Amino acid sequence: MKAYLVLEDGNVFEGKAFGETGDTLGEVVFNTGMTGYQEILTDPSYEGQIVVMTYPLIGNYGVFAGHNESVKPRVKGFVVREFYRDVTGWQNGDNIEEYMKKHGIMGIEDVDTRALTRIIREKGTMKGIITTAQEFSKEKLMNKIKGFENKDAVMNVTTDEVYHIKPRCLNVAVLDFGVKKSILHSLTNRFCNVNVFPAFATPQQILSLDPDGILLSNGPGDPKEMMMAVDNIKELLYKKPIMGICLGHQMLALALGGDTYKMKYGHRGCNHPVKDLNKDRVYITSQNHGYVVDAGSLNPEKIEITHTNMNDGTVEGFRHKQLPIMSVQFHPEAAPGPQDTQYLFDSFMDMMAAHKRGKQYNYA
Repeated sequence: MKAYLVLEDGNVFEGKAFGETGDTLGEVVFNTGMTGYQEILTDPSYEGQIVVMTYPLIGNYGVFAGHNESVKPRVKGFVVREFYRDVTGWQNGDNIEEYMKKHGIMGIEDVDTRALTRIIREKGTMKGIITTAQEFSKEKLMNKIKGFENKDAVMNVTTDEVYHIKPRCLNVAVLDFGVKKSILHSLTNRFCNVNVFPAFATPQQILSLDPDGILLSNGPGDPKEMMMAVDNIKELLYKKPIMGICLGHQMLALALGGDTYKMKYGHRGCNHPVKDLNKDRVYITSQNHGYVVDAGSLNPEKIEITHTNMNDGTVEGFRHKQLPIMSVQFHPEAAPGPQDTQYLFDSFMDMMAAHKRGKQYNYA
């Protein structure tokens, strides 16, 4: 069946439908990863977005329940050059098309994804719609597109209630703004007791468990739409060690008096070079974000920028000079992606352990 992707600038791409049929609206973004399409489909940070894969062949190794980053796919639509239906590989995964049908996700293949990506790079992230209607009014579709807003994205992906994962050792509170399972695994693999809280849990609720540290998770959308949560983070700054990741990193910057802004087309993929300024070393990182911290808004007397993006110089990490606070824009759990920056979880462990032993910090 024919399918069409219509962008808010009026561009129309024709292709073939796979997965669900009908209409789906979302922000059209691109990901440069060569593998990891299942983790991308289920990453909560893609809530409300239609994802374009720049790698031309998708689907060849199938999908596996153990590779999901959340309980179900979060993307609104999936755009690929060539979709591969005959699953191969030693694990014999399920067919991705059946998986998408099961969860009501629309896909479109046989699209010139190079041309589409160039448009997004030149004009920036824009809204769009995938439709399988064989006759449609472009004017009506454009009105639908203009009316789309990716509101309440975090509320759509956060947990409804607190839950606990308890191996042993350090006690970590995770604020769930759209947390990936691989982040939780990175903590439990280090023998942490993990307590996951909804996005708007109060400081009192979090501190009632007396955690050794607090992790602010990744998630979708604009951090400035989460100012209630930012206010809660402000109250936690002087209480416990804190680590921020992705959206949590941006919200932490806001809580510390910094600012954020929307990027033209964002960073999405598992091949973004980032320099650790303290180690004087470049790492390849996994990223998924459309907003970034404004470097000039951070107080240099209190905040040290620790990581920068090698492509555009944007802030990829910072730490507080007096408080046990660290934060990174990229995904150190790297699912999908290289495991090079897992050392950051070890740094968080060291920070929590020092605090637990009674290390004194300047909270003035």
